[in-house]
Amino acid sequence: MPELPEVETVARHLQKVVLGRTITQVRVLYGKAVEGATPEEFARGVQGQKISGVGRRGKYLLIDLANGRRLAAHLRLSGRMIVSAPWEPIDKYAQVVFSLDDGQELRFGDVRKFGRIAFLGERECGALHSRLGVEPLSDDFTVEVMAEILRDRKTRIKPLLLDQKFIAGLGNIYVDEALFLAGIHPAREARSISPEETARLHGAIRRVLAASIANRGTTLVDYRNADGSRGNNREALLVFRRTGQPCPRCGTAVERLKLGGRGTHICPKCQR
Repeated sequence: MPELPEVETVARHLQKVVLGRTITQVRVLYGKAVEGATPEEFARGVQGQKISGVGRRGKYLLIDLANGRRLAAHLRLSGRMIVSAPWEPIDKYAQVVFSLDDGQELRFGDVRKFGRIAFLGERECGALHSRLGVEPLSDDFTVEVMAEILRDRKTRIKPLLLDQKFIAGLGNIYVDEALFLAGIHPAREARSISPEETARLHGAIRRVLAASIANRGTTLVDYRNADGSRGNNREALLVFRRTGQPCPRCGTAVERLKLGGRGTHICPKCQR
């Protein structure tokens, strides 16, 4: 958390408010938040640059600069990238503050200090893209690609879906939700998934991601959009964090189990 829908929501908001703006000043308040450069190198490389693009790859928020470099922010468990007015107090969790030429500030921070922001050149950008799997909302993510990912793999289906080298951007929330919609138990071996189930799972992944983006992401505790607002998707969740509540499909109590060290939520009747 944040996962693909949350990062996509932040990217879409930033496209509207910071695209074309010039970064006039950079303050690194927590040096360990910066990767790929020292805090001083980071500030020098970014300061004075125009923001030429904002996007997302998997769970990474990408900000393109006019000098051909790119900022890649990973929000980890509780990171935020928020646009603020300069007179608004900087909270104690802020790690990097970018002043913009229109007077606004772009503030990157993390309550737990796990979030990281990297300063990437062309080679590093290529390496980032190559180590991530297919984008699940792209045209490249077909039922056939889903079947190829699952084929002959003994790995249990949930850990496989969480592995970013296969499908980029999925995390605990949306894997649980997609597996419920597809009627698949998360401990099943990937190779055991039938063609019919594969098609259902493919559709379920796309459905839960698109729905959450429409709801501006899921706020459980810390996630905020780039304007500081909360996501609205929590009320739409079917099984995630609904332990003991009735399954929306059959009424059986939702159960929580541990799988690969991750809390996992299922309907024991719908997902045998």
